[in-house]
Amino acid sequence: MLIVLSPAKKLSIKGPKLPEFTFPGSTKQSSILIKELRKYSPTKLSKLMKVSSEIALINVDRYNDWSFEHSIENSKQAILTFNGEVYNGLKASSFNPKEMQYAQQYLRILSGLYGVLKPLDLIQEYRLEMGTKLKVGKHQNLYNFWGDKLVNEINSTGEKVLINLASAEYFKVINSKKLKPNVVTPIFKECKNGEYKMVMMYAKKARGMMAKYIIKNKLTSPKDLLGFAEDGYYYNSKVSTDNELVFYRG
Repeated sequence: MLIVLSPAKKLSIKGPKLPEFTFPGSTKQSSILIKELRKYSPTKLSKLMKVSSEIALINVDRYNDWSFEHSIENSKQAILTFNGEVYNGLKASSFNPKEMQYAQQYLRILSGLYGVLKPLDLIQEYRLEMGTKLKVGKHQNLYNFWGDKLVNEINSTGEKVLINLASAEYFKVINSKKLKPNVVTPIFKECKNGEYKMVMMYAKKARGMMAKYIIKNKLTSPKDLLGFAEDGYYYNSKVSTDNELVFYRG
């Protein structure tokens, strides 16, 4: 049973690192993207990414500093680098060595720059959301650029079930027509004015908590996810299906 997560916009290679690490499998493709991104001025990058001039300038510097050679000195393990709500819920720093190895085997992070990442893969600081309409050669965007490479990597794991804890923006890069595992998507909703709705900030953290729940308990079947009850969430069988597991809170 494989888990997929989205990356986070917030990231940093500062702070504690693990002695164990692996290398990303698509740095050749990453370097092609970096070469293209280096052509953008802060002003043009701001427009492309729809970010402030300050954020654009930070990322221009990141692209210029990016090195094809990844080491423990200039990089950090992906699972410890991302800092967004998903990773606040995941709390990877709490993993013991066996849990981290379990994550290494059964967790994957989708990335606009790196493709598919394993938790211990070293990455450098960057920002490149999968939905960015970056033209690279004949490719009109990142979905075209990555093509079937990511679905082939997912299929190569041999897992029969894929737990989709990624956002729609990122999961879209996996060609569903060629995906071999059966996809199961947990959905998290909050009670607001008597109605249950998805609140993205809470949903992101819940995705991370669900990934943590799977890893720490070494779950092997979608049925095992039904017992998830962190932070007041509970499984609602009445609104769920085999492929969409809905959890309510409130």
